Amino acid sequence: MLQLDQMKTEVQQYEATMHEVIGSLDLEYKKQRIEELQRESEAPDFWSDADAANKKMKMLKDLQTTAEDAERLQTQYEDILMLIEMGNEEDDESVVEGVREELDEFENKLEEMRLATLLTGEYDDSNAILSLNAGAGGTESCDWCSMLYRMYTRWADRKGYKVDVMNFVDGDEAGIKSVDFQISGPNAYGYLKSERGVHRLVRISPFNAQGKRQTSFVSCDVMPDIEKDLDIIINPDDIRIDTYRSSGAGGQHINKTSSAIRITHFPSGIVVTCQNERSQFQNKDKAMQMLKAKLYMLKQEEEEAKLAGIRGEVKDIAWGSQIRSYVLQPYTLVKDTRTQEETSNTGAVLDGDIDRFINAYLRMGANKAGRSEEA
Repeated sequence: MLQLDQMKTEVQQYEATMHEVIGSLDLEYKKQRIEELQRESEAPDFWSDADAANKKMKMLKDLQTTAEDAERLQTQYEDILMLIEMGNEEDDESVVEGVREELDEFENKLEEMRLATLLTGEYDDSNAILSLNAGAGGTESCDWCSMLYRMYTRWADRKGYKVDVMNFVDGDEAGIKSVDFQISGPNAYGYLKSERGVHRLVRISPFNAQGKRQTSFVSCDVMPDIEKDLDIIINPDDIRIDTYRSSGAGGQHINKTSSAIRITHFPSGIVVTCQNERSQFQNKDKAMQMLKAKLYMLKQEEEEAKLAGIRGEVKDIAWGSQIRSYVLQPYTLVKDTRTQEETSNTGAVLDGDIDRFINAYLRMGANKAGRSEEA
C-alpha cells in the first residue's frame, strides 16, 4: 500500500537519529545509578539526613524518567514498523490513520529528546523559579498576568512537573499583580529559560465597556533553583529584611502569622520574596538562596556581555521590548520575536502548549553555538 510504504520510508529515516540520541544518554550508566540509588534508599538510616535523601530520590526519579522515555521511544519505533507490516499484509486501509498518528507522536517525542541533549548549561538540570509581574495596562495587565500564570502551570502539568507558589499578590480589581513560583522537574530551568522577557497581549478588553482593543505587558523572570552554596558574599548592610503577613493563594496557613519575608538588595535593586514555607526562618533561608542565585546570574550576564563586547540593556515592561506577542483580536497569532516561531492556535498556547516555542529557542541556541565553533 503506497501510503504505508511512504510512512515506512519516513520512519526509517529517523532510525539513525534515534540511535544517536539514545546513545548520547548513556543508558547503561543511568541504569547502574538507578540500581545503586534504589539499594541506598532501602537502607535503614537512609532518611536520617532528610535533605540528602530527598536529593537522591529526585535524582532517582529523573534517571528513571529518562530511561523509561528512551525505552518507550524505541518500542514505539518498532510498533510503528510492525503496524505498517500488518497493514500491508492484510491490505487494510483503516490502519493508515492510526499509523500516521503514531508516527507524528514518535517524531515529536524524538525531537523533544534530541533537544533535551542540548541542555548542557551549568544549571539546565535545575528546577526553575519564575517571577511574573504585571506591567503597563493596569487591571488588563493583571488579568494577562493570571493568564500567563495559568499557561505555565498547565505546561508543568503536561510535563508531570510540580508547582509551588512562593509569593502571590492579587491585582487591585482582578487578576494577579505579581507571582513567584517554582516549577520542579527534569531540566525545568533548561526549558523555561527561553521564557525570560516581556510578553505582550493584544485583545478586545473585557474590562472596557467600549470594547476597545487593549495592549498589555507582563515581564517574566526565570532563574535556576541553585541548591549548592554559591560563592556570593552579601554584606548585611546592603540588604533590608522585612516580614509581613502572607497573602493570596496559600491554604490555611496563609495570613495566620507574619512569616512572609521580603529581602531588598540595595546595590542591585533586586527584591526577592518568599511566603510558601511554614516558618519565617524557612522563608528567610529560601529568600536568601533566591537572592544569591539572582546575584550570581546577574554576575554571569555581566561577564558574558563584556566578553561579547556589548553593553547590557535594561528593558522596560512596555511597547517594543517583548520577546513574544499574543494577538487575540482582530486575528489570532502567537509569534516569538527572537525565533520567528508562530502559530494561530492561541487557545492551545494559552492552555500550556508552548513546547514549539521552547524547542525553537533551543534550536536557535544550538545553531548559534555551531556557527561559533565553525568561526
